[in-house]
Amino acid sequence: MRTRVRRNPFQGLVSLFYPPFCPTCSCPVDPGASLCAACAATASRIVPPFCAKCSQPFSGAITGAFTCANCEDRVLHFDAAVSAYRSRGVVRKVMHDFKYRRQIHFRHLLGSWLAESLADPRLTGRRFDFVVPVPLHSARKRERGFNQAELLALSLRRLTGLPVVNALQRTRYTTTQTQFDRNERMENLRGAFRLRRGSNVQDLRMLLVDDVLTTGSTLSECAKVLKKAGAISVHAATAARG
Repeated sequence: MRTRVRRNPFQGLVSLFYPPFCPTCSCPVDPGASLCAACAATASRIVPPFCAKCSQPFSGAITGAFTCANCEDRVLHFDAAVSAYRSRGVVRKVMHDFKYRRQIHFRHLLGSWLAESLADPRLTGRRFDFVVPVPLHSARKRERGFNQAELLALSLRRLTGLPVVNALQRTRYTTTQTQFDRNERMENLRGAFRLRRGSNVQDLRMLLVDDVLTTGSTLSECAKVLKKAGAISVHAATAARG
């Protein structure tokens, strides 16, 4: 008698959201996974020593807290920006595929990397009233089809229960930051954000969320708006550090 193997009626749906092959090496991946185990193991973790303000890693033999050259000669309005991973190799590919190739299923993996940053001593044990995603301009959101920071904030909420509030609004369409140096990024973003109408952050503790931190200019400008509106503290977490 021939045995009939029952198929999972949702397997096709799972494959739609979680492709069956690793995007880095094309090896098969387990159902519900984004990367094969071998590629996932190559994700570059940020380990001490690193800048206490922006998490920029340093290769020297420093044992105490320090501030890097990126931060020491300017005012950054966030209290600290934390990332668990470097945007290198497989991490960079995952982020690029998520952001520019609309591989939306990567939000789960990136959300888990984002959640790992909460174990950092600068964030662990802190109470956050709200998670605030860095906003996109409405025109950019229509072009891309989604706000990557908002999707990551929602993934973080699923993992941690932290409430998400879109408290910020982008007031003007800015040229992509990738072509600018640090000073040009700061000037490009000046006055580009405001508190969303009806939002109240007075006396609250906020956690800003974005996909990647490069110079910190975007996070700083957002934190400046939140603190000007009365937020007690503004820390930041990103899925990766450039």
